[in-house]
Amino acid sequence: MTGLNADKENNENNENKETKIPETENTDIKNTNNKNNNEIKKITSFTVDHTKLVPGIYVSRRDGDVTTYDLRVKKPNGGDYLSDVELHTFEHMFATYIRNSDVGENVIYFGPMGCKTGFYLLTRGLENIAVLKYTVETLEKIISHDGEVFGASAAECGNYKLLDLDAAKSVAAEYLSSLRRAVSDFKYPS
Repeated sequence: MTGLNADKENNENNENKETKIPETENTDIKNTNNKNNNEIKKITSFTVDHTKLVPGIYVSRRDGDVTTYDLRVKKPNGGDYLSDVELHTFEHMFATYIRNSDVGENVIYFGPMGCKTGFYLLTRGLENIAVLKYTVETLEKIISHDGEVFGASAAECGNYKLLDLDAAKSVAAEYLSSLRRAVSDFKYPS
């Protein structure tokens, strides 16, 4: 078979195959769990002094041509955190707008921090000033958005009822105000 029929047959064969997860012996698990804490390296974000962080935009790390930006909306450990609905709705809106911007093809990932104080934006091949520019434009678009929340259906989202456009607009306005008040060198405070 050639062409589309061969592709269709290959896809059907692949869909019918089960993927088996290889079993490991308990000794492998024990060896992993017995590692001395001195052997485990801290991840980059744990090396940042969170007691000095304020809302802003920071370069968290660079991996080749990929840059991870820390979009810090709230002061860490300040008692004021993003609610689940704010985090979720802002993620929908920001991710959609930034991926539809002129730099959309350079955006690898946008998502929330587990601590609920901000978001990570991963980009490829962009200068810091361009990321700041498009972040500001994206925040302005969220604030002026008139319509439905992007991805607000059961088919598009795993928790589509936890969305509120006003919540996302409020986060965008707060963060935009923080960015406009501060001059960023994209470096974490020392």
